Amino acid sequence: MILDKEGNVTTVLQENISLNKFISNFRDIYPKIKNDHIIINLFSFAKLTSNDVLEFLELSDTHRKSKKSFVLVTEKVSYDEVPDNICVVPTLQEANDIIEMEEIERDLDF
Repeated sequence: MILDKEGNVTTVLQENISLNKFISNFRDIYPKIKNDHIIINLFSFAKLTSNDVLEFLELSDTHRKSKKSFVLVTEKVSYDEVPDNICVVPTLQEANDIIEMEEIERDLDF
């Protein structure tokens, strides 16, 4: 698992591993990054479905309750294919933009 930390944002990515193993590894390292905004880069997964993305729903809900952003990045699943309470975007730039917008909303108490 590769962690790339920039300020209060941690980007997590993994190569050559199954999605289930990735999620298991992520749960193990989560306590170390739980105070950061998190971007999960899923570009390395050749096949990905909306059901695969939903595997992150519980983690996303938990993280968002602590007023931190949790964004999944993949081009294989559209945000239209998943519930509104999980954030999926096609690029890392959009993930960073979402985090900025959510920080502004939190500052304004939305």
